[in-house]
Amino acid sequence: MLYLVRHGEPKHAESESDEAGLSEIGRQQATLLGQRLRGIPFTALHHSPLRRAAQTGQVIADHLPGVPLRPSALVGDYIPGVPDPGALPAVYAAFMDSLSEAERTDGPRLAAQAIKHFAAPTQTDQRELIVTHNFLISWFIRHALDAPDWRWLGLNQYHCGLTVILYRPDRPAAMVSYNDVGHLPPPLRGTGFPPELRV
Repeated sequence: MLYLVRHGEPKHAESESDEAGLSEIGRQQATLLGQRLRGIPFTALHHSPLRRAAQTGQVIADHLPGVPLRPSALVGDYIPGVPDPGALPAVYAAFMDSLSEAERTDGPRLAAQAIKHFAAPTQTDQRELIVTHNFLISWFIRHALDAPDWRWLGLNQYHCGLTVILYRPDRPAAMVSYNDVGHLPPPLRGTGFPPELRV
């Protein structure tokens, strides 16, 4: 079973600079999520190397004694898939057209490795926790649902929202939960979403 978490709210959230650590709200979000996950027998907690994800992972890990904390470039912040812009709605096509050549090649390569490593069915009750970024969580969801390659675009994750996917050898992947923020009180919910989509 794979538990996917978007990092907590960063300082200067509008820019999401690679160097930005967590805001005070982000630390509260991560603390409450760590409390919710306490007691789950995780094999490991993997986190993106970026500061906001590394700090989120550390706060959560404080509630998971004995669970190894592992930075991994496979769960970093990158563009996981580059579909043909001609087949996309205009707003997504413009985004794809803006990508550098490195973004077009490096992201899909890393995403393929991440899927191969983390999305494989297991015979045992193995639980992995990943603290990562919006795009990669969307890519895992797209993959689990066998949706078209472009469909990761337009999916949004709350900061410290929890998505759980179950992989079993005898059937397709199952979405157990998506973007669950039940552990957060209303004042801490909604960060990370475009304002027009917040409820």
